[in-house]
Amino acid sequence: MLWGIKRYTLAGKAGNKMDIILEIRPESGFLNVGAMGEFSLQEAKRTFLEMLEAVARYKVKKVLFDGRRLTGAPETIERFYYGEFAANSVKVKDRGGSADTKFAYVLREPVLDPQRFGETVAVNRGMLVMAFDNPEDALGWLGLAPPNKPDAGDG
Repeated sequence: MLWGIKRYTLAGKAGNKMDIILEIRPESGFLNVGAMGEFSLQEAKRTFLEMLEAVARYKVKKVLFDGRRLTGAPETIERFYYGEFAANSVKVKDRGGSADTKFAYVLREPVLDPQRFGETVAVNRGMLVMAFDNPEDALGWLGLAPPNKPDAGDG
């Protein structure tokens, strides 16, 4: 069912990098965001603002960002700038931000930084965010049950 899904696509390239494509789906109690494409700081900032618009539109306080289909190897300074940008953007009310919105990022290395530098930058600026390498842990941190997972007593 495609109701509620909004795809953000811009055909072509930005420099030598492919645009990041977001698929945003409102779920029960959270926003489920899938991303694919090649990381660039400019695209990451643009798509973060798109997520904030959807957070405001659907009035959610939890975001699951699944970026396992993102490619690239962000440099340390890009991680810093993204973390700083995201934390500052969440605080801007007219962008749909709210300091109590939780963001769980699911990524793969090398987009996922093993040292979680970008996460640390954002957290130090007041953002509720954590990066994970699997969706189950991310959903747990958000306080949500993984989808289609049978209860332990079923069987």
